Amino acid sequence: MHVWLCTNPTGVDALTWTELPTPTPKAGEVLIEIKAASLNFPDLLIVQNKYQIKPPLPFVPGSEYAGVVQAVGEGVTHIQVGQRVACLSGTGGFATHTIAPAALCMPLPDGFSFVDAAAFIMIYATSHHALVDRAQLKAGETVLVLGAAGGVGTAAIQIAKAMGARVIAAASSDEKCALCSAIGADATINYSQENLRDAIKTLTNGRGPDVIYDPVGGDFAEPAFRSIAWRGRYLVVGFASGTIPALPLNLALLKGASIVGVFWGDFARREPQANAAMMAELAQWYGQGKIKPVIDRTMPMAELHAAYAHMGSRGVMGKLVMVN
Repeated sequence: MHVWLCTNPTGVDALTWTELPTPTPKAGEVLIEIKAASLNFPDLLIVQNKYQIKPPLPFVPGSEYAGVVQAVGEGVTHIQVGQRVACLSGTGGFATHTIAPAALCMPLPDGFSFVDAAAFIMIYATSHHALVDRAQLKAGETVLVLGAAGGVGTAAIQIAKAMGARVIAAASSDEKCALCSAIGADATINYSQENLRDAIKTLTNGRGPDVIYDPVGGDFAEPAFRSIAWRGRYLVVGFASGTIPALPLNLALLKGASIVGVFWGDFARREPQANAAMMAELAQWYGQGKIKPVIDRTMPMAELHAAYAHMGSRGVMGKLVMVN
């Protein structure tokens, strides 16, 4: 098999396309022939040694992928050889084959493409956990999505609309705002050209959004939080801007608002039954056409360096997927 091997996490340029022996799965593991793997923001951080999880060296990046099971280890009964699966295991995806824990594999129903499957678990699980579980979103409420044209942002738009909410999508260009409108956003804000607070006030008749979904952090966090509705819920999803904001806590007091942390990975680990039920519902929604990953582009696995450069330029809309 071939893998993109990271022997020293000094950046993308240190990754090398390396041939290794194809391993045999141990107890509880499966060997997957990878058909597609998506590029997520943590995949960028992990090769720069900036991610909170630091795998032992050497490692193969690529947190999320889909493919066909080639072999199963001892004790694996719910997955069979030849089965199509998706997996989010944190590493291993940027390769032709990988070993994955069977417990983390999601069997794919008929009609679920490998490209969509490779771009599915992280963004939809994060957004569903955020909006449904943590925010307790109700039909008729208004959701503001920051960084709305990115992977989790596009997923949040679709899930909020599926739940009957009104969605305001905020993004950094007219092109990105157009994408958000095309997938269901009721209104958009180009925050590179508009004042965010003024635009939110106009679009909500001064009331503010009930839920703010923020995977970006940075300079827009405070003006967004200052605009939140009474009893609003501010979802702390991530910090794609690279800056962790410091929000004045008096704002939470004055608005009766909640600052709510969203850590889907630990939710899945601590509450596996609830997570499994959530994933089943998301797969059903995909089958019903309620949700579908926005694919920025597909690229050959051999062009991983160029894919990382595209992601680093903040030009990706939706998800970028590598294919074998």
